[in-house]
Parts: sequence; C-alpha cells; structure tokens
Amino acid sequence: MGWLKRLFGLEKPQNAQVNPAPQAVPQAATANATPTATQPIPPERIGLNGEYDQSGLAKRVALAFDQDQQLDDVDTLWVAQTGGTVVLKGKVPSQDILNKMVSVARSVNGASTVDTTQVQIG
Repeated sequence: MGWLKRLFGLEKPQNAQVNPAPQAVPQAATANATPTATQPIPPERIGLNGEYDQSGLAKRVALAFDQDQQLDDVDTLWVAQTGGTVVLKGKVPSQDILNKMVSVARSVNGASTVDTTQVQIG
C-alpha cells in the first residue's frame, strides 16, 4: 500500500503531480472585486492537481514519497502539515531513511520546514 492510500485513503489521481501549477480560485464578489476575480492559492494549500486543498502539502509530500524508489511505505510514519511546515510523526527504521524523507519533503513546493520532533528512530 502506498503513502497516499494509507494516509489519505486515495488512489493516485490521474495527472497528480508533486509540484503542480496552481489553479485560480474564484474570489467572492465584493464592492472592490468583480465576480470573475481570482486569488492565488497559497503554496501549502495546492492539491495534487493544482486545486485548492486544505491538506495539499501533506498529500503532495505523500505522493513524492510514493514516487521515490528508495522510500518504501513506512507504515509506522504519518505525514501532516501545519501551514507550510511538514510534520512527520511516528517511527522510522533508520536515520538514513529519515534524512532521505526530510530531503524529499523539503523539495515539495510550499514546504518551508520539516518537523521531525515526533519521529523515533529504530
């Protein structure tokens, strides 16, 4: 089972990308904005296909883990996010695997930092 399936119950969507181009989000009409105005999606909220997704960064990191041949699904580790911070929680078999995961997570657009304070090694 892959990361996306285990963490989010998702099969990999067609055309899913780790760093997709963001889609425009319609903005509510106000006195100062026309109904067709759009606002940019914050990088940490971009989903797998460029859509707005509250957990977009975590899902894209999970997808990046799935796409890396060196990272098997470590079923004792979870990926979450707090704003632009990727939060890894749980247990990994070695420091080398954790280092690789941090490197992959940092490469995802919108990831400002990676928090590993809740990860145990061994």
